[in-house]
This record gives sequence, C-alpha cells and structure tokens, in this order.
Amino acid sequence: MRGLTAPRGSLTVDLVGPLWRTLPWRALAAAGALGLLVAATPAATGAEPAPWQTLLLLRGAALTGALGLAFLLDDPARHLTAPVPTPRLVRQALRVALVAPLAALWWTAVLLLTPSASRPPAGGVTLEAVTVAAFALTAAALAVRLTDEARPGPFVAAALLLTAVLAPLLAPEGWALFVQAEDPRWSAGHERWAVLAAAVGLVGAACGPEPLGRGRGRRPAFIRPDGP
Repeated sequence: MRGLTAPRGSLTVDLVGPLWRTLPWRALAAAGALGLLVAATPAATGAEPAPWQTLLLLRGAALTGALGLAFLLDDPARHLTAPVPTPRLVRQALRVALVAPLAALWWTAVLLLTPSASRPPAGGVTLEAVTVAAFALTAAALAVRLTDEARPGPFVAAALLLTAVLAPLLAPEGWALFVQAEDPRWSAGHERWAVLAAAVGLVGAACGPEPLGRGRGRRPAFIRPDGP
C-alpha cells in the first residue's frame, strides 16, 4: 500500500507546475480587475454611497469574481489527461487550491476599497461571495461531468449571469437572501447562505469523479494499433 501511495502523492505534486501554467489567467485577471474597479468606484469618484449602495457594489464585485472562476476548470488537454493515474477530482481540487489564496487576497482588497462608513458586516457579505464562487465552480464541475466540452467556461459564465438575474426574483421572500444589512432578517438570511454554500460544495465534490464507463472503448489518438 505504501508503495502505491507514494507514487500517487508524487504524481499529485508533479501536477502543480503544469496545472499552474494551464490555469485561465486571462479570464481570472480580467474578472479580478473589473471587480476591483467596481469596488473602487466610490473612492475614484469621491462619492459617499449609502449602505445599500455599498452592499450592491460588493455583491457586484463578488459576482464578477465568480464569473472568472467559471473558467477555472477549462482544460484544453482534458481528453489527453483523462487516462492519467491522478483522479480528476484531485486535479480539479488542485486548481481550486492554487487560486484560493489569490482569491482571498483579492476579496480582502475589494472590502478595503469600499467606504468603511457604509460597508456592511464583512462576515455576511464574505459568506455571500464564497457561496457565489462555490456555485460557479460547481456549475463548471457539472458541465465537465455531463459534457465532453474542454472549455465550458463561456456557457457556465452565461448560466451564472442568468441565475444572478433570476435569483432575487424567484427566491422565496422568507429566505431573506438579498436583504440589507440593517434588516432584522440579516442573520437568519445568512444562516441560509451558509447552508446553501455547504449544499453547493457537496454537489461540486460529487461532480468531480469521472463517470464510470466514460472513455471505455475510446482509443487515445497517440496510440498506434498493433498490426503489420
């Protein structure tokens, strides 16, 4: 068992470099820069936004960052890496782990750029941002699992935008997911945000493994069949 575990661990470590190089840095950088610009709008214009306006800016920045994460699982070499010993769930988790520290620093900068006088409770709005990011990653993992598309990012980003538009309209009023910070239902609503984040994360993890039977009978293009 040790002999099998050690090589697998070493393969996982060896994947870090190649995965780092294949991450969608352009999409992530564009989304990150746009999110910072959204958060910095009051400081750039000298405006003094009301608390509800600052909360709206933070929610917009969180959505913008999540749009970048929708491209995180895009892998042009997906069909070549499917036979490797490292499971797809591990490869996807490595992608998330590589980006997570940068995302945390980015979100900290977003919070600091908004006016402190009208900034909503950081914990609650951060939980919302984490949930939206988890939703984007889960949607990407679901697209990878259900399709053979190597780059489902554009479709996932479009679905995320549509969901962001419809969610405030279709969410039950009693859930209080999109209330203002001064609303008495703020705490209860964010308990539901936490449950939603956990549920979305579990679905995303369940989408990680390669479906049984996928790829069977498919001969890789770089293997030459035996014959004279």
